[in-house]
Amino acid sequence: MGAGFISSLARPGGNLTGFMTFEAGISGKWVAMLKEVMPGLTRAMFVANPKTTTYGYYLAEAEVAARAHALELVPAAIESVFDLESSIEAFAREPGGALIVVPDLTTSVHGHVIVALAARHRVPAVYAFSYLVTGGGLMSYGTDRVAEMRLAASYLDRILRGAAPGDLPVQTPTKFETAVNLKTAKALGLTIPPTLLARADEVIE
Repeated sequence: MGAGFISSLARPGGNLTGFMTFEAGISGKWVAMLKEVMPGLTRAMFVANPKTTTYGYYLAEAEVAARAHALELVPAAIESVFDLESSIEAFAREPGGALIVVPDLTTSVHGHVIVALAARHRVPAVYAFSYLVTGGGLMSYGTDRVAEMRLAASYLDRILRGAAPGDLPVQTPTKFETAVNLKTAKALGLTIPPTLLARADEVIE
């Protein structure tokens, strides 16, 4: 909508429709999860590429959530692997911090690099995709991508049968999944609260 591709979520118009992978408010969930795992958390680095269109979308909500949890939010300008290495290394020099890894093209391409750097510097991190938790990340909260693809298939079927894309509402996420890696938590000296474990869809031991 901000870029002018659609008129509204309910009536996109034109020849575009689709499914939102995330809403901005999910930033607050990532902040809350970190605070739940680390009650003494004082700083969180916002890991994202400022040149992507979603940067400001997530940052505004993350700042609101950070203030609510009395956290200092530290935006990091990530455009390359070098930026990742230098930023995370510098951030990790001061204790009591964690990473919020925001989903964009840069962090998605270098996701496993971020997981490795977080482990090397012993910095807890929350991600948007569960595959990064399977690969050694601490925890994630994000859209159930399989469910989203199934819904997308139903839209494709309707369009092939003659429905106009502009008449089909853009769908917001409805199903989410939480993943936690207990092995990573132990390596970081963290105890995952039972309440978070009970909510988790995937627990890696």
